[in-house]
Amino acid sequence: MKIIDDNLLNNLAEEAKKSPRLRMNYNFHQSLQDKCHRFLNALEPGTQIPVHHHPTKDETFVILKGRVRVLTYNDQGEVMESCVLSHEDGLYGADIPKNVWHSLECLEPCVLLECKEGPFIEHDVDGILEIAK
Repeated sequence: MKIIDDNLLNNLAEEAKKSPRLRMNYNFHQSLQDKCHRFLNALEPGTQIPVHHHPTKDETFVILKGRVRVLTYNDQGEVMESCVLSHEDGLYGADIPKNVWHSLECLEPCVLLECKEGPFIEHDVDGILEIAK
């Protein structure tokens, strides 16, 4: 059994701070080929999570610590929905249906529990949506 406690969350957050990507995963699944991926994702402000989608996979985020904005987009890159996940506000998670463009914006150091179908497939060009600045 793996226990999710302050020690695990704090250690993971420290690893995220040291990472060039300003984020770090802690996987509960044993392999990238597993059918269900369950993991913690620690994010630091400034991390870049591009607008992307999973054509065949739903994705669920549950906030364990901190604050993060979850955004969804249409095919033209326009924001459709925006929600800040935070325990303080009673907003604990979001479920993103397959093929919905989405991104995350870390507002303060946070740790999310994420679940999605495996196996892991690297995003190709069609999986990332370029947004005009």
